[in-house]
Amino acid sequence: MTAVEPAVAPNPQDHFTALVDWACSQIQASETLLATYTGEDSDFVRLNGGAVRQAGSVRQRSLSLDLIEGSRHADGDIRLSGDMAIDQARVAELLDQLREIRAVVPEDPYLLYATDDASSERIDRRAIPATDEALAAITAAGSGHDLVGIFAAGDTFSGFANSLGQRNWFQTATFNFDWCFYLRADKAAKNTYAGFEWNDSAFGTKVDWSTQQLEALKREPVELSPDNYRTYLAPAAVRELTDMLAWDGFGLKAHRTKSSPLLRMATDGATMAPGLTITEATATGTAPNFSDTGFARPDSVTLIDGGQLADQLVSPRSGKEFGVETNGANTWEAPSSLAVAPGDLAATDALERLDTGLFVGNLWYLNFSDRAACRTTGMTRFATFWVEGGEVVAPVNVLRFDDTIYRVLGDNLEALTDDAEVLLDPGTYHQRSTDSTTVPGALVSEMSFTL
Repeated sequence: MTAVEPAVAPNPQDHFTALVDWACSQIQASETLLATYTGEDSDFVRLNGGAVRQAGSVRQRSLSLDLIEGSRHADGDIRLSGDMAIDQARVAELLDQLREIRAVVPEDPYLLYATDDASSERIDRRAIPATDEALAAITAAGSGHDLVGIFAAGDTFSGFANSLGQRNWFQTATFNFDWCFYLRADKAAKNTYAGFEWNDSAFGTKVDWSTQQLEALKREPVELSPDNYRTYLAPAAVRELTDMLAWDGFGLKAHRTKSSPLLRMATDGATMAPGLTITEATATGTAPNFSDTGFARPDSVTLIDGGQLADQLVSPRSGKEFGVETNGANTWEAPSSLAVAPGDLAATDALERLDTGLFVGNLWYLNFSDRAACRTTGMTRFATFWVEGGEVVAPVNVLRFDDTIYRVLGDNLEALTDDAEVLLDPGTYHQRSTDSTTVPGALVSEMSFTL
């Protein structure tokens, strides 16, 4: 991996403040400037066969500017070098370009940005491990196994500023180890370990479970016929389902335009299980607590409350279009820090409570088969097992499910585990994602498998 190094590596918050102060001094009296600063200082390590194969670090900073005059605006972004003179020159050039573009664009009827000063600072840097220390634990755990994975760790940061004087800063340090013990072909025991603080005991528990799965995968697989099966969904599988709900399920505009997959909850009184509560939990997540137009995001927005549809995520544009107060949601009105409240099923008792049925560790290739009914289809992946009497019997060949969320997380949801797991988005497009999901496992009385 090629490291991306700025010419100078200043403190990112100081760099942000100095650069946006200078940028705001360059605008004209009739203009308003919005500035969003993003960046990371991250280490990345790729492992294969239980050994480090590739390692590197990335330090990058970007600045997005939105130059407004009346109801017309134009936006653009630049990569930053870290050298103030170079970065000021890049900002000046971008401002000139934005003025040229703004002169020919129409007025924007839904333009809305913060005008009250909602300045804030949140820096959450706990005890993420030094990369060499984490790798020592990882390679020891992989001894004798074909361990394959990506370890990423470091700081991500975001800043917002406007020419009205508002300044916001958000910085957090996290690690994410996305890995598996690979056996052969499509057989692997998949796992993740992520968070703010490394705990050897917690990591060891995950390694032990993956080792047990790996041994079970060596057995002759079971071929199941299409049917309804009692099912336990591990947290990673539950996250795939909540990701589908997040696809227009919780946004104001999707509900107002009747395109939400949860529309039946709004129009027909459909409900989910009484024990299901879903929130946008910004206060405990890893995404910024402010929007790119300067609006503060509340600590929590309740989206599903005891199985009932509750509040919606409202972006500034949707807020203005539909006359609703914004809660600082992103443009696509999807959760960035989704959390499902845990239940009362001890995670260690999940297989015993399942008794006989399917243990599903992962799902993938999900899509809506009937969006209006919130019917979702997808495939099992990696370690899926047939369980009898609370004991893993054998792996199960790949299955396709096709079922509605109203059944899986509604009528058929028996219990949620008492331990919700933090799962960080492993995406690294442009930079490390700051999205997170906190979810428990789910015991479902029956789930429909069609292939």
